[in-house]
Amino acid sequence: MHTMWKGAISFGLVHVPVKMFSATEDKGISMKYIHKECGTPLSYVRKCKHCDEEVEWEAITKGYEYEKGKFVLFEKEELQQLETETTKEIQILDFVQLEEIDPIYFQKTYYLSPGETGANAYSLLLEAMKDSGKIGIAKISIRSKSSLAALRVLDKCITLETIYYPDEIRAIEKIPNLPENVDVKETELSMAKMLIDQLTKPFEPEKYHDDYRGQLLELIESKVSGQEIKIAPKQQTADVIDLMTALQASLNAMDTGDQTPTKKTTAKSKTKKKETVS
Repeated sequence: MHTMWKGAISFGLVHVPVKMFSATEDKGISMKYIHKECGTPLSYVRKCKHCDEEVEWEAITKGYEYEKGKFVLFEKEELQQLETETTKEIQILDFVQLEEIDPIYFQKTYYLSPGETGANAYSLLLEAMKDSGKIGIAKISIRSKSSLAALRVLDKCITLETIYYPDEIRAIEKIPNLPENVDVKETELSMAKMLIDQLTKPFEPEKYHDDYRGQLLELIESKVSGQEIKIAPKQQTADVIDLMTALQASLNAMDTGDQTPTKKTTAKSKTKKKETVS
C-alpha cells in the first residue's frame, strides 16, 4: 500500500510518528473521449486564447481572479512560504463524541500506522481513545489544502477522516421548495413507520453492490468479444396512485417477499392530485 503522507499526531506535548494510507479506492470505470470518425483518443491541450498557442508547464503560474478578467499572480515560492512545519503535523485540538458530528461533514477516510519509532505512543493513543469512547478533532494539511479531521479507532487502527470546515457547508435555508408547515396524516405516518420497521436490518455493507458498474463491465466484455448489443425497452411506469395506496402496496410487497416490482409507481397525496386536476 502506497504511503501518501508522513508526519506525527500531536496531542498536548505527546508526538506520535505516523504514516498515512488511503482507506478507500475509486472503483469507477474510466473511459476516454474518442473521435468517432477514426477511433483516436482525444487529447487535452493547454492553450492560451490570447496568444493562440500551446503553453508548456514551465510557462504556467497560478492566479486568483479578484474581478472579472483581472488576476493577481503567484509564484510557486510565494505559496510555498505559507507552508510551515505544521503541514507535517496532525494537531489534535479537542476530543468529542462521534455522535455529535453530522455525516455531512465527512469527506475521505485514511488509515494511520505508526512510524518506525512510534509504535508505543501509537498504541497508547489508540487504547486511550478506545477506552474513552472519544474521537479527536484535528487540523492537517494535505497537498497544500488545510482540512479539519476526525481521528477515531477502527479495529486495531487509528483512522483519519477529513471533514469540511463549517463555512464549506451550504446553508439548508438556500434550498428551494422545502416544506415549511408539515401536515402529515396520522394514518399515513403510522403506515410509513411500519414500512420503515419492516425494512430495518443490521448494516451489512458486503451485501450492497454497484449494479451499474457490474452491468457496464458486462457490456464492455460483450463489445470486446464482438457480441450484438440490444437496447432493452424502458420500464413502464404505472399510473399515478395516492400515497395511502402506495404505502399499503409497499407493506403488502414486504409480506409476500416481493420487493422488486416490475413497474415503478409514482405516489402522490390525494390533495395534490386534486390540485393537479383543477
